[in-house]
Amino acid sequence: MTEAITGAATPATAPRGRGAVVAALMLGMALAALDGTVVSTAVPQIVGDLGGLAVFSWLFSGYLLAVTVTLPVYGKLSDTFGRKPVLIAGILLFLLGSLLCAAAWNMPSLIAFRVVQGLGGGALQGTVQTIAADLYPLKERPKIQSKLSTVWAVSAVAGPALGGVLAGYADWRWIFLVNLPVGLLALWLVWRNLTEPVRREGPPARVDWPGALAVFVTGTALLTALVQGGVAWAWTSAPSLALFGTALAGAALTFHVERRAAEPVIPGWVWKRRTIAAVNLALGALGLLMVAPTVFLPTYAQSVLGLGPIAAGFVLSVMTLSWPVSAALSNRVYGRIGFRWTAVIGISAATLVLLAFPLLPYPGAAWQPALLMLLLGAALGLFQLPLIVGVQSTVGWAERGTTTASVLFCRQVGQSVGAAVFGAVANGVLTSRLGSVPDLAGAAPTEAVRRAVADAVRYVYTGAGCAGVLALLVLLFVAPRRFPVLAD
Repeated sequence: MTEAITGAATPATAPRGRGAVVAALMLGMALAALDGTVVSTAVPQIVGDLGGLAVFSWLFSGYLLAVTVTLPVYGKLSDTFGRKPVLIAGILLFLLGSLLCAAAWNMPSLIAFRVVQGLGGGALQGTVQTIAADLYPLKERPKIQSKLSTVWAVSAVAGPALGGVLAGYADWRWIFLVNLPVGLLALWLVWRNLTEPVRREGPPARVDWPGALAVFVTGTALLTALVQGGVAWAWTSAPSLALFGTALAGAALTFHVERRAAEPVIPGWVWKRRTIAAVNLALGALGLLMVAPTVFLPTYAQSVLGLGPIAAGFVLSVMTLSWPVSAALSNRVYGRIGFRWTAVIGISAATLVLLAFPLLPYPGAAWQPALLMLLLGAALGLFQLPLIVGVQSTVGWAERGTTTASVLFCRQVGQSVGAAVFGAVANGVLTSRLGSVPDLAGAAPTEAVRRAVADAVRYVYTGAGCAGVLALLVLLFVAPRRFPVLAD
């Protein structure tokens, strides 16, 4: 594909305005990350005010679905029309969703408005990562990417605490209202400071709207089946079978439509190029394995180790200390041995850490899983960042948005698959040990429950280690020995 800009290596904005744009990107990343987790601790207050206890899980699922299925669409739009209009539209849509959430009158309306938020969040996630690569040459990209990783990690971990404080001392509606000043500041910084290379005159850009709709329907059906299967209904029930059937038919339709589209939303070259295909699969495995620490470790810390919610959160949050530091220093490694081998070292170390978790003594002390999470963060920093920087560096401006979106999309899908698979594994272990899945909220668990939860989480970590092995095999046998990096 020919670059549709003059001077493909030209920075997206002048150096004097770059700091303001970076600040806007960090604010946008913080918004997208916070709103993925901030609602969790405010659920009692929200349900007490609006009702809808039976469907409250869609407050999380609806947002996640909307973010995930729109990533490929926004990636293609940013390559077609530029990053700035897509990012501005995403921020405005996110803020509209936030305002509507604050005004919700019942649970269905709040869920619907969370989906609107997610539609904007998809633009924030993908476009922020793409602009970061546009702004900096290859040698400097680890700095900005490590900053964004830090913002994402801190915001995701701080989200539940912020939600609890606002719900407890103010009103749950402020969870959404606080987005407005932050988002407006980010919007103003982008509007004033982000300039992009001048595009050549040519025929009007065509948008593959049928392909976008097919991708949206397929992704929605698949992710809904994965998120709700085994929770809202059984895996073999009619809703699950109908959703999986819809996803399969949608995938066939998407393939048919995209093959004939002049400018497909998901171009064939995304999977035909070994580098991009390998990174997509490897980061899909990353999403899969990340379910173990982010979803199951807090339950392990509280139910097995007997920690309170804050201390349990700390056991997980130590991973966010080592991850950005390792990511920031990764350029010194891949500058010597290359992107592929740096990622191989990172995922090999991460796999060993994950497989070490089942060897922890029972019940053990809090510092033991905390130490493993510190090591896991350092290992994954060496794994994820070189792959993202590397794959972004193999494409020109006109393909970078699509490439970045495909990587993030695969990671999100991997996370959804991991939640479904490992949730089924954990429930199966608990049922075999106890006869049913216990309610872990409220009263202190009995010794039998503690041992059952410990066994379940150990099985989950073993599965996460297998996902790490899968990522390693992809890097060894699918990824090229050297990434075909383009000159800056």
